[in-house]
Amino acid sequence: MPQLRIALSQMNPTVGDLARNADLVVQWTKRAAEQGAHLVAFPEMVLTGYPVEDLALRTSFVEASRRTLDALAARLADEGLGETTVVVGYLDRSESATPRLGLPPGAPYNALAVLHGGRVVIRTEKHHLPNYGVFDEFRYFVPGEKLAVVRVHGIDVALVICEDLWQDGGPVAAVRAAGAGLLMTINASPYELAKDDVRLELTRRRAREAGCALAYVNAVGGQDELVFDGDSLIVDAEGELVARAPQFEESLLITDLELPAATSDQSAYGAGDVVADGLTIAQATVSDTPLTPYPALPATVSERLSDDAEIYAALVTGLRDYVVKNGFKSVLLGLSGGIDSALVAAIAADAVGGENVYGVSMPSQYSSDHSKDDAADSAERIGLNYRQVPIAPMVDAYLGTLHLTGLAEENLQARVRGTTLMGISNQDG
Repeated sequence: MPQLRIALSQMNPTVGDLARNADLVVQWTKRAAEQGAHLVAFPEMVLTGYPVEDLALRTSFVEASRRTLDALAARLADEGLGETTVVVGYLDRSESATPRLGLPPGAPYNALAVLHGGRVVIRTEKHHLPNYGVFDEFRYFVPGEKLAVVRVHGIDVALVICEDLWQDGGPVAAVRAAGAGLLMTINASPYELAKDDVRLELTRRRAREAGCALAYVNAVGGQDELVFDGDSLIVDAEGELVARAPQFEESLLITDLELPAATSDQSAYGAGDVVADGLTIAQATVSDTPLTPYPALPATVSERLSDDAEIYAALVTGLRDYVVKNGFKSVLLGLSGGIDSALVAAIAADAVGGENVYGVSMPSQYSSDHSKDDAADSAERIGLNYRQVPIAPMVDAYLGTLHLTGLAEENLQARVRGTTLMGISNQDG
């Protein structure tokens, strides 16, 4: 069977930063090409970052995404990467000028494109739009209506986006009928505990249903309240794991696959034919000619993290990217001397470096010497900037002015500590 070296680029994009994201796509494509990759895939909406939320409703941002895609295709060719086939996610819009139910003119799409030879070879859109949990894509997008299949070095590669893999029907249901040799799915699938087990079982099942190997590339990093764990992987047509990227770190998973050659009679459908859920098949060709056989690289299967290590990595990743992507330089937190604040301090130090973490001990008249010593000791061990601000004078001033008793008095210390931290942050941050 023909060979194909694919690279799954597990990348950390930033929402709204089109120029930086495009630069990263070029850098990662160059790394993949240097290692002989023929097909490089990037995560869902990698050019815009995910989730774009209300940016999808700004016409100017949609048009900027489209321009960035075209410029990226040309730039890849200019930098000597035009012969590498690149799959990227981006924000697009409907080209139809005729409105119909559920599809106004210019409506936004969650889309992907295949780039080769300085041009956009084919585009397709996400069909299943998630509208549960942390997702609200029905607010922003309209569903796509086709399954895209691109021929790369004599192998037909079907292309779908994230939720299309998770839901029954739709594009994935048509892959077997389309005769594809590889199902490529690009994703921005957020982390939850044991997601790696669920993801592996899903890809195994879908590969068997599609009758072909499946490559799953996922985003990594934090964006606002979401954390993406990477964990990109490849399974064969029987659902057996072939290769797997690490969790919670950027990575380039390069794997050699032997895949069925495309033939004219392999597919029951052709371009424009209607398949599952009323979808049509869109086809494009990069190259009909199979590659000359070459020595295959050994596949990589990264070790899984323990549950505790997963959770800790997710906390560090989420905090790190929230700080970095919002342009903050440092973080400030209270140190009580207890295990809770010590853990928060450790997470912060691992996320942004101890030199960028400022710990404040705010003892009251009820704080023991033991607690105060523990706060100072934990700051020294973790490597934080440390100061002590006693709150007793402030508490006494409130009590003397407001004559608080009972629950109001009990809550006062916590409120004074919060005000103290906010004041220091506003003054010194």
